[in-house]
Amino acid sequence: MRERSETQIVNTAYPMPPAGEPLFEGNLLLKALGAQDRALLAPHLEPSVHQRGETLFTTGTLVSSIAFPCHQTVATLIVSMRDGRSAETATIGREGALGGVVSNGFLPASTSAVVQMGGTVLRMDALRLQEAKRQSATLRNLFTRYGDCLLAQVLQSVACNALHPIEERCLRWLLTLQDRTGSDTLPITHELLAAMLGVQRTYLTRILRTLQRQGLIAVGRGRITILSRAALEEGACECHGVVRNHYETVLGAVYDPEGQLVAVNPPSAVRETEPPTAEPAL
Repeated sequence: MRERSETQIVNTAYPMPPAGEPLFEGNLLLKALGAQDRALLAPHLEPSVHQRGETLFTTGTLVSSIAFPCHQTVATLIVSMRDGRSAETATIGREGALGGVVSNGFLPASTSAVVQMGGTVLRMDALRLQEAKRQSATLRNLFTRYGDCLLAQVLQSVACNALHPIEERCLRWLLTLQDRTGSDTLPITHELLAAMLGVQRTYLTRILRTLQRQGLIAVGRGRITILSRAALEEGACECHGVVRNHYETVLGAVYDPEGQLVAVNPPSAVRETEPPTAEPAL
């Protein structure tokens, strides 16, 4: 198991980017941009700090800005039902963005976005991003590819929630979070994890005890520690690997040997972002 300092484990609120750190370093999607594309976005990016539990937008509200989580900041897209139950549909960290990423912005949100691990977020007006995309084919390529990966994660989550047992889904969610934080110890409560998985807290507690007896995790107050990532990958459903493979293939995501998502190197081809020249086949 990788060793982490106590400060790294308990700190769920990154400060503003330190003086001298380039604006784009905290978010892998932005870090992948070349100098010309960075120049298009830099004047419109504003850093802010969000605490765990804060809502970035809610279902039905107009989404007017794009949010880029930085460093260990993680947000989750959540669908809530009238009876109060909810479930996670996508987890987004420093590898991506949320808000009007695919649309032109100012459209009603179909989900709520809640910060799960607090920290720095870079925000920009959705219309500013659309204008920059009109000026740059490489920007269009990057966000088209990312939008495809985000949709793949949502669709895989839908299938996972419908078809796989809660134990496998739980391990899949923990792996997804670890990919984005790089830490073995995840500051996550039973209540939050239960809400993400759409189950009762008491039921989840029994599941976590079983996983702990199997030597996969250690459960503490307000945190879950992954004891063996290899064992988690073996016990989780196929969905984590399917989504990861799609990110690697489409977005050029790079993972280190321990599974942490460390870079984005999108293919340079831009033909898929250009208007089609012929009618698509039926």
